Amino acid sequence: MPRPTVATSLSAKLLLLTILFVLLAEVLIYAPSIARFRMGYLEERLAAAHIAALSVEAAPDLMVTKELQAKLLAYTGAHVIDLIQPGARVYMLSRPMPPHADAVYDLRGTGMGMQFVDAGNALWLALEGAFGPQRNRVIRVIDRSPNDPAQRVEVTMDERPLIDAMLDFSRRILAVSVAISLIAAILVYVTLHALLVRPMRRLTAEVVAFRRDPDGAPPLVPGTRADEIGVAERELAAMQGTVRAALRQRERLATLGTAVAKINHDLRGILSTASLLSERLTESADPEVRRVTPRLVASLDRAVELCGQTLSFTRDGVLPLTPAPTDLNHLVEEAGAEVLATARPDGGRVEAEWINQVPAGTLATVDAAQLGRALVNLGRNAVQAGADRVRIAAQAGPAGLLTVTVADTGPGLAPRARENLFQPFAGSARAGGIGLGLAIAREVLRAHGGELRLVESGAAGTVFALDIPQCNAAADPVAVVGHKSFVPH
Repeated sequence: MPRPTVATSLSAKLLLLTILFVLLAEVLIYAPSIARFRMGYLEERLAAAHIAALSVEAAPDLMVTKELQAKLLAYTGAHVIDLIQPGARVYMLSRPMPPHADAVYDLRGTGMGMQFVDAGNALWLALEGAFGPQRNRVIRVIDRSPNDPAQRVEVTMDERPLIDAMLDFSRRILAVSVAISLIAAILVYVTLHALLVRPMRRLTAEVVAFRRDPDGAPPLVPGTRADEIGVAERELAAMQGTVRAALRQRERLATLGTAVAKINHDLRGILSTASLLSERLTESADPEVRRVTPRLVASLDRAVELCGQTLSFTRDGVLPLTPAPTDLNHLVEEAGAEVLATARPDGGRVEAEWINQVPAGTLATVDAAQLGRALVNLGRNAVQAGADRVRIAAQAGPAGLLTVTVADTGPGLAPRARENLFQPFAGSARAGGIGLGLAIAREVLRAHGGELRLVESGAAGTVFALDIPQCNAAADPVAVVGHKSFVPH
């Protein structure tokens, strides 16, 4: 498995995200900061204008010279200053030909929202000036004097110095934001790299090494951390131990299964030969020999069946399916014929009733051989357990499935059989069984994308439900092959 590059590594993503998040926080802080800076700038100009206007009060006859007036206006950066005192007394400083104001800003009672808008408009003019000729508006600012709220100050001034000051403030904010972002990103990166990235790399390397060679990879030694990383290390170490033990057991079982399959194959041939030779005992002149011969033949047949089931179970693996539109009514009839041909433990024929209630023409998209195999397993389990009637029905199920029910009148499942119902070699519902019939039937249903379920089981009998894919498209029943090619186990 290729290791991530520097650009795609978790560390690089962590560093980039930290910088972006800090810059985003700075942007959110910048909006109220620039609005507050603009208000502070205007308040300083209003305070300076108030002081300049007071010089009129100290001048003889409330008149200042043109030279002093020009100096005061230049000091405050204004074209016109009006100071309105209580009683409507006005002190005024003005250039000889003051320009007309392009915009008027009354700061009395201006809320934060309007301050954002005014600051945004000023920055928009600065942005326009960056791509074209710079515009210099003349603005008139009105507010209570910062020095004496009882007096009102009105200043007519150029907006360009204000915009230049706001741009300079923005550049300083940007420089500070970038510096804070880099410092914060480096600190967060170093911290999280030590706390998260390095342990995650270690865990990833352990997982990769374990996947490549579960037995050869050294065991993970978990640390003493109490956080999620520590829990993950301990759980991974425990999982590795469990998987190693399971793999060793699986290897031993695979070896044992291969040996059993070979022995089983030879044993099945020996038992088949013994069964054929035993049939000749029925011609014996000894009546006692003729009496016990059917039971002997039945026992040999069951031994051959046991060998066949075990061999098939160890050989099948993933079931190969060939789904096709299948007439369930025909398939159930053929499965019933197989079930009723089953020999009883005493060698006699099964005397049971197979009731096919599946409507003719009911179609399902299934592998007929494999589904027939599952039906035979269920029916054979029922009649060998003592059921004298097996009823098969079908009805529409959820999500495009068809539910087939197999109900018998047997004595019900024993508690041990219910506990290990679908476990191979552990869930036999009858004496002498090995518990493969239901396990194989469930594998068949799951291979079709369905399920085998136990609906109920009691003294009145047992009911199983088989969920199988329903055939949506119309199919020609003649094209559905009626056969007995399935191999029941």
